[in-house]
Amino acid sequence: MDLYLDYLITSTSLTTSTGLSKVTDNAVSHDKITRFLSSKIDTSAELWRYGKSYCREIEDEEGTLAVDDSVLHKPYTDENEIIAWHHDHSTGKSVKGINFITALYVTDKGNLPIGYELIDKTEKYIDKKTGKEKRKSKKTKNERFQDLVKSAVENKVKFKNVVADSWFSSADNMIFIHDKMKKTFVMPIKSSRLISLVEDGKISENYVGIDSVKPGENKLVRLKDVDFTLRFYRQVFKNGDGVTVILDLVSNNLELTNEQIGEIYHKRWTIEIYHESLKNNVSLEKSPTKTVQTQSNHIFASLCGYIRLERISKQAKTNHFALKAKIYIEALKIAFKELSRLSFTRNLQLEDLIQVTA
Repeated sequence: MDLYLDYLITSTSLTTSTGLSKVTDNAVSHDKITRFLSSKIDTSAELWRYGKSYCREIEDEEGTLAVDDSVLHKPYTDENEIIAWHHDHSTGKSVKGINFITALYVTDKGNLPIGYELIDKTEKYIDKKTGKEKRKSKKTKNERFQDLVKSAVENKVKFKNVVADSWFSSADNMIFIHDKMKKTFVMPIKSSRLISLVEDGKISENYVGIDSVKPGENKLVRLKDVDFTLRFYRQVFKNGDGVTVILDLVSNNLELTNEQIGEIYHKRWTIEIYHESLKNNVSLEKSPTKTVQTQSNHIFASLCGYIRLERISKQAKTNHFALKAKIYIEALKIAFKELSRLSFTRNLQLEDLIQVTA
């Protein structure tokens, strides 16, 4: 495993069993590496065991659990139980690939994935509109979301807040976090949701659109289908492109100020950086594996590679991307020396050939 993780971190091209075997000068055969990837599928429980010691090093009572999904693009790989068509909300399009959900633990000392689930679409059905065969999962994403939060609590991870995007801000998830997990959440809600205002301890009987709340106002509200009061904050800001963004945030912690709500939710951005690091720094999308077993185990290894890279980055006091760049530059230096050696040898051979011919 350690050998494969180092290969994922240092590689800048496709990661294959043959490639790793060559890196070791065939000391490890490609068959052995293939058998390693084809072994029993590792799961979220194994990921927790791998990262548990680091979690205990960085954990904090004020920690945050960020839950989000991402799609690993596989446009040219045959469909199977985990490679299917998914809606990618980052692009607004349907893409072919592997959809996975991660629970990322975030503190001021570091972060690491402590749980994940692959969206396996094991059931086939015929779409009534198109007549085409499609796949679906036995579990909804919201059920998987709740399983990941529950696992974090059962593993005694110290955290106070749960953050997620609007795709996971269902009434069921809010009630689950508040009533069963006894945790605080900060989540954005879609503009179609209805609220009733709570003023002077009295709940209005009329549900209205959230657009009725002015930007910057911090209100107590009841969200339709949620039976407890929430703190509502409409945040308006401009993103990096200069586009005005409206974010309607709610929390079950009624004592939070606008600034605190914004600060807590901002930690969700860490999981976006995590997704980028998985794809760019630990070769998540660079494996040409073909079977469910090898694809699943490669993803598991990439998540472990992220944890390994996170620990090294903390020791080196730099971020994942800077560390990867440093590794790449050092590799280029070695490549330059090797090219110079080969060029020198070739020039000597040419000189010998010229002298013999003369």
